[in-house]
Amino acid sequence: MKVALIGARGQLGTDLVQAMNGWDVVAWSHREVEVCDFSATRDALTTAAPDVVINTAAFHRVDECEAQAEKALQVNALAVRNLARICEDLRCALLHVSTDYVFGGEQRVPYAETDLPVPLNAYGVSKLAGELFVRRLCRRHFVVRSCGLYGVAGASGKGGNFVETMVRLSKEGRAIRVVDDQVLTPTYTKDLAEKIVELLRAERYGLYHITNAGSCSWYEFTKEIFRILEVNPDLAPTTAEAFGAAARRPAYSVLAHEAIAQIGLADLRPWTEAVADYLRQKGHLQT
Repeated sequence: MKVALIGARGQLGTDLVQAMNGWDVVAWSHREVEVCDFSATRDALTTAAPDVVINTAAFHRVDECEAQAEKALQVNALAVRNLARICEDLRCALLHVSTDYVFGGEQRVPYAETDLPVPLNAYGVSKLAGELFVRRLCRRHFVVRSCGLYGVAGASGKGGNFVETMVRLSKEGRAIRVVDDQVLTPTYTKDLAEKIVELLRAERYGLYHITNAGSCSWYEFTKEIFRILEVNPDLAPTTAEAFGAAARRPAYSVLAHEAIAQIGLADLRPWTEAVADYLRQKGHLQT
């Protein structure tokens, strides 16, 4: 199987390259393939002639998407529409990575793949539009929704990830206030990448939710990070309203994993185990 990976320098892309070690992979960074350039993307994929394209590229600065909604739609929806068309024309499969933010957070049980998306912010709207283009225009598709991603490479364009930000703030001795009324599942991109490889091998197309197991608030996630590190910074919970982010986030965006179970794939490990492993990999723990 030959794979073309778009967004190879991001945290998920980096882990996908590692997970596909031994595969025939063409890995492109943002500079090498700009998904918003339809003609250049078509030329690159025509030359590469892959069996499957993996798209991890996105404009994922959620608050900035509110002020730059047109850019969000261009990158997360219109470029994805063009990518789906190219893949259909070239008769290759497309695996597109999406987000829990397509949901509105109105329920308190994990969202299944069959639940109705109702995004609250420009980022979620743009990602949902991208999903719908993939599902409509490319017959051989995988759409993978995940949640709260962090990885060793750090998020492209964000200068790190949530875990590293919390570690840095604790070392700086600053007061840390983290929202406690938004519940999700933090997901280690290493685990997500390995499950995506399993999904590709299974060749069962469709919509999938893939996250680590369990759930927590952002504040509970932070407390667990500091518990593992055995540090005690000035940490306190706050509310989304008090925090005052530009974009509304769902109060609850935990994803159920019904689709991967239906095709016989095991769930990922608990998020608590995953973040401990991550902290070891980053050298924050000695053992």
